Amino acid sequence: MRRTARIALLLTAVTGLSGLVAAPATAAPLATLDTGHVDVFGVAFEDGEFDLHVHDETTGSEYAPSEVLLVAKPEARTTVPADPAYAFLGKPGAPVWVLPQVEDTNLLWPGIATEEIQPGVFVDGSLRLKVTRVYGPDDFSIFTTDAVGAPTVLVDSGNGLPDGIDLSPASHLHANWAFEAAGCYSVTVRAVGTLAATGERVVSAPATYHFKVNS
Repeated sequence: MRRTARIALLLTAVTGLSGLVAAPATAAPLATLDTGHVDVFGVAFEDGEFDLHVHDETTGSEYAPSEVLLVAKPEARTTVPADPAYAFLGKPGAPVWVLPQVEDTNLLWPGIATEEIQPGVFVDGSLRLKVTRVYGPDDFSIFTTDAVGAPTVLVDSGNGLPDGIDLSPASHLHANWAFEAAGCYSVTVRAVGTLAATGERVVSAPATYHFKVNS
């Protein structure tokens, strides 16, 4: 935890430091997912519009983001490494809950998928997913690690939002999803891209995903 004043989960004031604010009350989701391969940020483009959804690869089910509660079980808890490259997660030794880049069958394995978007629809390099808001008790990040464990940070609510994740059409990405405290989080994203045929910039409506991190 990198702030001296942390945020309560409900009905507290916005700190304004990093896009991390108190989560508003929401309707109960229809499904709870805590294990298996799930494309949390599923991105499609249909009839001239983006479609952001959650795809449960295990059952083949597809949900609107508002219909799903995504759970990090207590087994996801670990500690921040002493390596300075991981300072974005907080102080060395502090608790952090990580849904890992490499599949752990006991945990949710979140992915980012654009398999439903064909190459050539968007100008090369223009397709992105923007994380615009994070609500919750502490910071949230998405990062990849290479073969020797060095991290590349894609999203970090601790140093300000929005953050963008570059996407390729017809692709699939796995990364580490990290939460720096137990509690409830909401993550709001938009998809953006420039159409190759017309040069038009297309922006999706905001989609908000809900997570529960169990201690």
